[in-house]
Amino acid sequence: MKLGTIIACNKHLGQLEVMGITDNSANVKDGFVFVDIHNNPQYRADAVKNGAIALVVENKANFKNEIIVENAVLAFSQMSARWFNNPARDLKLVGVTGTNGKTTITYMLKEMLEKAGKRVGVIGTIQNVICGEVIPAINTTPNAFELNRLFALMRDKGCEYVIMEVSSHALSMGRVEGLHFNTAVFTNLTQDHLDYHNDMESYYLAKKKLFNMCDNAVINVDNEYGKRLIDEIDCKKASVSLTNDAMYIAKSLNLQSRYVEYKLLTDVIDHIKVNVPGTFSVYNSLCALATSDFLQIDRKTAIEALKSFSGVKGRAEVVDNTGEFTVIIDYAHTPDGLKNILKTFKDCPKNRLIVLFGCGGDRDKTKRAVMGEIASIYADYVIVTSDNPRTEDPNAIISDILKGISTGKPYKVLENRADAIKFALSIAQKDDIIVLAGKGHETYQIIGKEKIHFDEREVIIRALS
Repeated sequence: MKLGTIIACNKHLGQLEVMGITDNSANVKDGFVFVDIHNNPQYRADAVKNGAIALVVENKANFKNEIIVENAVLAFSQMSARWFNNPARDLKLVGVTGTNGKTTITYMLKEMLEKAGKRVGVIGTIQNVICGEVIPAINTTPNAFELNRLFALMRDKGCEYVIMEVSSHALSMGRVEGLHFNTAVFTNLTQDHLDYHNDMESYYLAKKKLFNMCDNAVINVDNEYGKRLIDEIDCKKASVSLTNDAMYIAKSLNLQSRYVEYKLLTDVIDHIKVNVPGTFSVYNSLCALATSDFLQIDRKTAIEALKSFSGVKGRAEVVDNTGEFTVIIDYAHTPDGLKNILKTFKDCPKNRLIVLFGCGGDRDKTKRAVMGEIASIYADYVIVTSDNPRTEDPNAIISDILKGISTGKPYKVLENRADAIKFALSIAQKDDIIVLAGKGHETYQIIGKEKIHFDEREVIIRALS
C-alpha cells in the first residue's frame, strides 16, 4: 500500500510502499511507518534503527521522512482505518462503558441481536467474538490498529453490529479516536483505576469522551455520575433507574439466588426475567433493553433473549459442586463490585455468606481497606487471600485489606489462593453461600511478572474430589 493512500504527505513520500504501521517502535520492521503517539525522540530513533521508512510525529526531530501532524493519536487511528479500508463504516457500533456491568451488557445485547436474526461481533474483556467464532482478547479495548483489524474481520464475515466494551484507559489513550457509535451505554462509575486516573473527576471525564462520539446514549441515572452525565451531553438520551424519574424503570423486584424478575415500566408494562441473580442484573438488563430500542429490536424478541440468557463466565457464575452449599465465582474487584455481589446474596435464603477475596498488586491501594470493610459488613465470614499480586508483596497487600476488617468479624488469612479456596470449602455447611471474588473469568495469577495458570473451577473440583 502506498503511503499517500493512508496519510496526507508530499508526492515523494506518498509513493513509498508501506509494509505495515505501528505505534510501538519495538514492533517496527523493514518498510513500516512508525506513529510516535508518545512524542519520544528515543522511540523514533529505535524505529528508524528497526527499519521504519517514515515517521508520523507532532514535533519535528530532524529524522528523515518525518510527517508532521497536529494529533498523532488521531493520525494513527485514521491510518489504521484506511489500512483496512475503513471497516467501521460498514458496521453499527455500540459502546458500553462504566466501572461494572460492561461485559454482561455486551453479551445481553449479543443475545438480543442474534435472536433478532442479526450477525454480531463482540469486543471485550473476556474474549472477542466474530459471528460466533471466539478470538482471545488481550486488552478490554485494543489499540487502533488491532481494533480496525477486528472490524475488518467482522465486516468480511458479514457482521452487521459490533458490541464493544470501551474502557477508560482506551478513551484516555485515544484507542477509539475517530470512531462513531450508534449507541453508547453508561453503566455506573465507582472507585477503580485511580492508580491511572489519579482522581474520580479524571476517571469520569475519560468515560464522558465516549458520549461525544455517539448518536444515542443509555445512562443509569441512579449513579451520581450518570445523573451528571445526562445533563452534560447533547445526543438523544434514554435514562434507566429503579425509581420513577427515568424513561426505563424497574419496579416490583423479585430477587432470588438464581434469577431476578421485575416489571419494566416504559410506555407499556412488561414482565422481565433474567436468569442471573442480583440487583446489578436488573440494571444491566435495563441498559440492554433501552439500547435494544435504539437498535430497533422488537421488544418481545429482546425480552425472550433475556429469558434465555444464561450469564457470562465469571459474573455471578454458579459453580456445580457435590456439596450442599453454593459456590459463586465473580469478577468483583472494586469496592462497588464487591458490595453489589455480597448484597445480592445477603438477603437470599441461606445459612452463612462466606466471601473470599484479595486485591491486585501495583494498582489502586486506597480501595483495599474499603473492600475489607465492605466484606466485614455484608459477609458472615471473611477469607482474605491473594489476587494478582504482581510485583508487590502479597502479605503487604493483605495487611492493607485487614485495616478495614471490623473488630470481632470472623476472618481467616491464607495468602495462597488455592489453599484459601480449599479452606472455604472445608468449613462450608449446609446451605452456605461461598463467593469467590476478584478473579471471575481469569484463568491465571500474575505473580511477579509471570502469568501462572490458575483456574478457580479446577481448584474447586480437585478440592471436592
